[in-house]
Amino acid sequence: MPRSSWTVQVDGSKPWFRRAVDRGVRIVERVERTAQRVSGVGASAVPLQPRLTGSHDLDTVDRPVELTILLPCLNEAETVAICVQKAASFLLLNNVDGEVLVADNGSTDGSIALAEAAGARVIQVPERGYGSALMAGIGAAQGRFVIMADADDSYDLTALMPFLSQLRAGADLVMGNRFRGGIAPGAMPLLHRYLGNPVLSFIGRLFFRSKIRDFHCGVRGFNRSRIMQVGLQATGMEFASEMVVRATLAGYRVEEVPTTLSPDGRSRRPHLRSWRDGWRHLRFLLLFSPRWLFFYPGLAMMLVGVAGGVAILHGPIPLGGVRLDLASLAVACALVVIGIQSVLFAVFTAVYATNEGFLPPSNTVARFLRHWSLERGLAAGALLGLAGLGGGLAALVVWAGGVSNPPILRIILPSVTALMVSCQLVFSAFFISILGVRHAAKTHPVSAVEPDIDPGEPSDNLIPQFPEQVISR
Repeated sequence: MPRSSWTVQVDGSKPWFRRAVDRGVRIVERVERTAQRVSGVGASAVPLQPRLTGSHDLDTVDRPVELTILLPCLNEAETVAICVQKAASFLLLNNVDGEVLVADNGSTDGSIALAEAAGARVIQVPERGYGSALMAGIGAAQGRFVIMADADDSYDLTALMPFLSQLRAGADLVMGNRFRGGIAPGAMPLLHRYLGNPVLSFIGRLFFRSKIRDFHCGVRGFNRSRIMQVGLQATGMEFASEMVVRATLAGYRVEEVPTTLSPDGRSRRPHLRSWRDGWRHLRFLLLFSPRWLFFYPGLAMMLVGVAGGVAILHGPIPLGGVRLDLASLAVACALVVIGIQSVLFAVFTAVYATNEGFLPPSNTVARFLRHWSLERGLAAGALLGLAGLGGGLAALVVWAGGVSNPPILRIILPSVTALMVSCQLVFSAFFISILGVRHAAKTHPVSAVEPDIDPGEPSDNLIPQFPEQVISR
């Protein structure tokens, strides 16, 4: 039987709320009488009666709060009070030990006073932004679990039990799905419903192998301590995507439950800006997936360039009503250079993001780095450089023999491409080694005592050490 002694503020002026309170008290009394009959313990030893006081005296409770209902707020005077009251009624009617917390982000319309009068604990967050308000609220929450929702009365805060049940069952993050639960007419703009949300959610599933189908649902629950471990940083609307992405990359248990969306109760324009915030979500998804941002596009360009260049190298290729010749060969060579550079950027980003803790490690690139070394990179670059120089000398011989320009260009273009790629590999080999040195320095700090090393002899301690795993996403 859950323990239920807790403190919450209520607004007794609302008749429907007083009826809910009375019903809750009767339920608690029945549970208390049952407990006394079963255990034979007096009522004083089973403090099941909720205390409805005018102050949020959670510090006097002898156990941690189970649930914090968190509402970010910026000028929500029209709806914040009803949202707080609905959240409080959920706690009361479901016998949940919890609190209602409002993270105010600089309201100037009296939202703070209204939230406090309705029974919420309010914290003020000076740094502007949806993510900033929520991160501050998560940090201040006293509950083991947190359910966050918008303070615009668009979500039913009396129907949060599916979220709490999943959290109690061990889920780390529970997302609402408005497409499964139901979207009332006028509750979501058509642009968001049929383009923005489905496309961004699809990209999130593709990039991060997530099963979530509604990445941007405003109501979600999570285990507070687990979410605080993933290092949330986004201060804007992209915070919604960051939470799902980081939890997925960390291997957390992420569930999804149906929820409903109704038209909000505000008369003003919403804070969300469709194109600006949509781009911020897309930008975040790309930056957190160097595999899709750099590696796959680069690999595709490189393969197309190599295949096209080899085909054109032996002579023109008729294609429909056109002929692929030297101009197409130049384009193919450019695709090879750009593609290789993009693939190398993917490796740089992977190593750096892992070393700095932005992204978790991946075995894919770890296996690559176990076979990669500065010496092997230099050797590969040197071989390509020699091939390029050899091609240049061959072109010089052909030119000295008086052969016309087109055959020379078929030799010069691949040779110059080989020289450029050679330089890319050599420079990249050194840069990856530098990233490895930085990681080693952070992992194994230099001792205050100088090492006993003969300056004239090499030491294994001076060889760059690479991380065992780096991210490939």
